[in-house]
Amino acid sequence: MEKLIIAAAICGAEVTKENNPAVPYTVDEIVREAKSAYDAGAAVIHLHVREDDGTPTQSKDRFQECVEAILKVCPDVIIQPSTGGALGMSDLERLQSTEIVPTPEFATLDCGTCNFGGDEIFVNTDNTIFNFAKIMKERGIKPELECFDKGMIDIALKADKKGLLEHPMHFDFVLGVQMAATLRDLAFCVGSIPPGSTWTACAIGRFEFDIAAGAIIMGGHVRVGFEDNLYLEKGVLAKSNGELVEKAVKLAKLLGREIATPDEARKILSIAKK
Repeated sequence: MEKLIIAAAICGAEVTKENNPAVPYTVDEIVREAKSAYDAGAAVIHLHVREDDGTPTQSKDRFQECVEAILKVCPDVIIQPSTGGALGMSDLERLQSTEIVPTPEFATLDCGTCNFGGDEIFVNTDNTIFNFAKIMKERGIKPELECFDKGMIDIALKADKKGLLEHPMHFDFVLGVQMAATLRDLAFCVGSIPPGSTWTACAIGRFEFDIAAGAIIMGGHVRVGFEDNLYLEKGVLAKSNGELVEKAVKLAKLLGREIATPDEARKILSIAKK
């Protein structure tokens, strides 16, 4: 089985210091958390950025500042900017993260509208999805196809039929939001993607490491981090993203998977460092 790629989603757009004091807002804090994850074994940093007061932003300048600062201390890490941003942001606002220099080698592409709970709806129309895919292809950015349920996988396959995606495609199954976080659901998602595709799985809250174990055993890859889960175990807040990555590394070793370096991850994902 190929080596395991660990991605660290270090801050997201919704969690706050009130939830866990280690959630990063400032550039220095984001660098600290990226470095802790990288040192523990993460090959990919899934990046949202914040203003210093914690407000989520898709500002091109803020992304540029954070990416440059991370690369100073983690020069070979894969940085994966989010194009999801936060609820209520426009498409143009969200795409700013792909406009930094150098152009990102990897970025997320959300493949459908999602209910985040209560009245919170994250809207992605078919036209938004297809346009994002077209722009990423033009810019030479590998999309990670973020799928929160089976319907989003089907929309990604529609984009592929339109010639908007390169093969092999890479999927990220985000479970526990709109689709249940069970091994049954993970297996159903994995069985729904084209042969030769690569995939990562993550899950929200207490399901994070259950799904991580399933992904490791099934030959996929894993995402952990504060965006998805703030706890190392029940009742114990993680002190850093690095602690969550360390737990994933220990789990992988117990289950017989070696950890991929960033350059090994690039080969697995068919992306080239820019």
